[in-house]
Amino acid sequence: MYLSGFLFIFLLMDYSRLKSLTPIACFLLFVLSCTTKQNLTKATQGNLPVVLSEEETQLFEQLDDPNKANIEMEADSTEYDIIIIDIGFNAWLQGIARPKGYYSQSFMESRNYIYVLEWNRRVLQPDQFPPLLYELQIDYDPTIDYGYDVNYQLYNYFIYFQRRYNQRLGPFLPRI
Repeated sequence: MYLSGFLFIFLLMDYSRLKSLTPIACFLLFVLSCTTKQNLTKATQGNLPVVLSEEETQLFEQLDDPNKANIEMEADSTEYDIIIIDIGFNAWLQGIARPKGYYSQSFMESRNYIYVLEWNRRVLQPDQFPPLLYELQIDYDPTIDYGYDVNYQLYNYFIYFQRRYNQRLGPFLPRI
């Protein structure tokens, strides 16, 4: 399995700070997209592999082309924003993921909380989990209302991530 993308997630309270970080995030993406592919040698916990649809398999195969990188995405919320930089996530979100309104905000919040706990646990254990996949902790507080758009994008990133890299972040199968 090869890591062909880079994840950079921000949950920001101030939109003006987001604008000042955009050039930095773009520069980091450019620098990281110039690196070669690295083989991920660690196992994923021995869970059952995720069954991918033919459309999803074709999309993931096309993502090996570094020229098709997703730069950034911002939620429409005025109070909180999320930026996800990972090759192919935007195409997957628009073409394969369930549309907005399919899941309730409370459903996504509960799943996001579980996924964030597991994600952060894996960040703190680089000897057990691929450190190239789990680089940064995610600051997600379940008592804060981040809005539908932020929760929608975060939830779908976790589904995309689990399916793309054959990982399991919770007791649920990452279904579409």
